[in-house]
Amino acid sequence: MEVTRREFCKRMSQTVAAAGAMTLLPRHALTAPEGRGRVVVARNDGLLAEGKVNKDLAAKIIADAVMKLTGCASAQTAWAAMFKPNDKVGIKVNCLGGKSLSPQPDVVLCLVDGLKSAGVPEANIIIWDRSGRELEIAGYRLRTDDKGLRCMGTDQLPGGGYEPQPETMGSVGGCLSKFVTTHCTAFLNVGILKDHYLAGVSVGMKNFYGAIHNPNKYHDRNCDPYVADICAHPVIKDKLRLVVCDAIRAQYNGGPAYAPQWAWKHNGLLFSRDPVAIDRIG
Repeated sequence: MEVTRREFCKRMSQTVAAAGAMTLLPRHALTAPEGRGRVVVARNDGLLAEGKVNKDLAAKIIADAVMKLTGCASAQTAWAAMFKPNDKVGIKVNCLGGKSLSPQPDVVLCLVDGLKSAGVPEANIIIWDRSGRELEIAGYRLRTDDKGLRCMGTDQLPGGGYEPQPETMGSVGGCLSKFVTTHCTAFLNVGILKDHYLAGVSVGMKNFYGAIHNPNKYHDRNCDPYVADICAHPVIKDKLRLVVCDAIRAQYNGGPAYAPQWAWKHNGLLFSRDPVAIDRIG
């Protein structure tokens, strides 16, 4: 039976309310926009050849996708409809799967080019995840100075990367990354198409488990309602502008870590402004 996004959110809010009676009262709700969320799915067998991303093809796919999402006549105006020149944009990647099962750095750099076309300076763009080590293992070049494009982990922020006081997010209590609270005004969430042995999938929404200091505590009951509660917090929900799922390499079992026996080359990219819709399609 197909469940609409509105019905999903209704059921999720009921689940959150029930959980709140036993633990923490929910403070925020993940509200559904009017109409169905739009998801653009693109596949091209030429995206990955001999282990390398075809950057020109990836850039074209991204340009076409953002135009379809926004209804704009050009990629530049599409990016400008989502991001402003004075935004400080955090590109949240998911590098738990290492080099073989993380968003491709070349794809992320194409997204950076899109942001720059909207007038966002490189110095206002940060590629981030929970740890610099995981970024480096996944093939990203760490850059921590503020003179250009930065790429770094929460653990590399000066003075401690997490807020000192925990925040209540529905049934979740945790210290948020300062990338979420103070360093960024807008997010571009870049997940990966892969299985998660508890949550089911780890596409976009669960990527924000990497924004709290204690994600290991929130995997009971198949991560329900914890994934929704984290994503419903205003510092995430109100700043999220675009979700991209790198499905160039994908994995259908054994996640979230890389398991080569269940991985395959899918050569796809998914795009949406609706985090629930893209997880549903993924």
